[in-house]
Amino acid sequence: MKHTSKYIFSFCLMLSLFTVQAQETTANKTTITNKTETKPVKPTPKKVVTQEVKQDSIPVKTDRYGVRFGVDLYKLTRGFYDSDYKGIEFTGDYRLTKKYYLAAELGIENKTTDDDRLNTTTKGTYLKAGFDYNLYENWLDMENIISIGLRYGFSTFSQELNSYKIYNSDPYWGELPPEVSGEKFSGLSASWIEVNAGVKAKVFNNVFVGFSVQLKTLVSNKKPNNFDNLYIPGFNRTYDGNFGIGFNYTVSYFIPIYKKKIVIPETEAKK
Repeated sequence: MKHTSKYIFSFCLMLSLFTVQAQETTANKTTITNKTETKPVKPTPKKVVTQEVKQDSIPVKTDRYGVRFGVDLYKLTRGFYDSDYKGIEFTGDYRLTKKYYLAAELGIENKTTDDDRLNTTTKGTYLKAGFDYNLYENWLDMENIISIGLRYGFSTFSQELNSYKIYNSDPYWGELPPEVSGEKFSGLSASWIEVNAGVKAKVFNNVFVGFSVQLKTLVSNKKPNNFDNLYIPGFNRTYDGNFGIGFNYTVSYFIPIYKKKIVIPETEAKK
């Protein structure tokens, strides 16, 4: 009986141990399974390839605005071949708008005039100011000018009567020899209005060559006693009373100051 109870006890003990071991093995498997469980892989977002659409860009057109300074080559070189003349004229203009230019000329002249009865020397300065209107429609980056303009001129000068001839009505005695005078008249002045037509062409970068013709009419003329002003600085020779003509040949340099965008009209842009 004792042996039987001993066997029963031993069997129960082994059964309990086997049960506990089985539970531990199951628990370990569950733990390992949980640890090695794979996580779901998130899908990588697809890259959206965007293609840039390049639009044709039209370059902005601009006009240059600035000041142009020059000198009259005709007056500057005239003294080399004309012993009776010395002078110089400086020119300048400023571009005010697309078509209009403020313009001015400043000069000094010393001219001896030998008339039929009088020989006089005129010395003085002059200033002309006004505007030019450009009639030429430039292409692309051209800056040429075909202009018509208006000036108001003013001159202050002196006259020296070098010699004069007395008219002899009796042909028997012939012409009398000229009388030397040397009398001087200062404080003289004259003013006039002139119409100016000219051309300026760009020959190099910022360098222009130009030519202009002027038609003039006197507004005021303060004369010496006993004879007329045969020559007025800036006005030139007085041929027929109040009428005068002139011209110049200039070389000038343009100094750009700023640029302005060219506005293209809508009708022209649609074309």
